[in-house]
Amino acid sequence: MLKIGSLSFQSRLLLGTGKYPSFDIQKEAVEVSEAEILTFAVRRMNIFEASQPNFLEQLDTNKYSLLPNTAGAKTAAEAVRIAKLAKASGLCDMIKVEVIGCDKTLLPDPIETLKATEELVKEGFIVLPYTSDDVVLARKLQETGCHAIMPGASPIGSGQGIINPVNLSFIIEQAVVPVIVDAGIGSPADAALAMEIGADGVLLNTAVSAAKDPVKMAKAMKLAIEAGRLGYEAGRIEKKRYASASSPKEGMSIG
Repeated sequence: MLKIGSLSFQSRLLLGTGKYPSFDIQKEAVEVSEAEILTFAVRRMNIFEASQPNFLEQLDTNKYSLLPNTAGAKTAAEAVRIAKLAKASGLCDMIKVEVIGCDKTLLPDPIETLKATEELVKEGFIVLPYTSDDVVLARKLQETGCHAIMPGASPIGSGQGIINPVNLSFIIEQAVVPVIVDAGIGSPADAALAMEIGADGVLLNTAVSAAKDPVKMAKAMKLAIEAGRLGYEAGRIEKKRYASASSPKEGMSIG
């Protein structure tokens, strides 16, 4: 069970809703993923304009929790304003804080992210800040009272997978809130590894929406996350330098 603030979810897969080839493919991918949390950029949706196309119209929103994000914000003030806009629309009290500090790498601005997170926690939001794999920053974000942290595996949309598993493991070890790996996942193997390291969930968008078959990839990611979590809970064997026979030598009738 994934618990974020006062909310509980069976699925540990959070799915983004951008860049799909069509609304129909998007809808099918969402359904087969069995994700319960869907995220989207508030700035890219006409949430107050009924005449404009809106992916929410394609889905039974009673089945999902919506996680608007503040993509496009460059400052804490912008992020807070976008979050309040989303809340005013009645979408959800959850917000993913995303304050980009570098247009080339799309890495988050640590100072503005921390400021926005602190302010939105005070405003009563359920806050999930997107951050780099900075171990100290992850701790400071938790100290603000945020409800989950979302470290990137690698740059947004890059598909590079987890480039710094050591830092990610440090973040997980010190975490007092759920850790949801966000950004850079490219394959089911990447998603499974994140879960095996001990992450509480994985947020995906491009890895699914830009796949050759987004629907199949959505299902693959679902299974990978489930397998990775089971593997983490089961506890893997230690790595050894030399072979170790799987059958005991004692009691052999021939020798």
